[in-house]
Amino acid sequence: MTATLLPAGLLFPESLLHSQWFAILATFVAINTVMYAALALAKILPKLHPTEWIRTRNERSETRSIHPDAAD
Repeated sequence: MTATLLPAGLLFPESLLHSQWFAILATFVAINTVMYAALALAKILPKLHPTEWIRTRNERSETRSIHPDAAD
């Protein structure tokens, strides 16, 4: 019965939605959402170790083990 008294979908007056502080709040929420999604995605993906891609002076280019075909 009360649903017929309230217009469907209107929560705030239109003047409130066009105010400066509401735009700032909406921007903050949008940035917060993007950051949360980026952190969640970074948590799911495997860690990258770029230092393993580059050979340093202290690493040999080939193994000198008695088992040369063995995995490192």
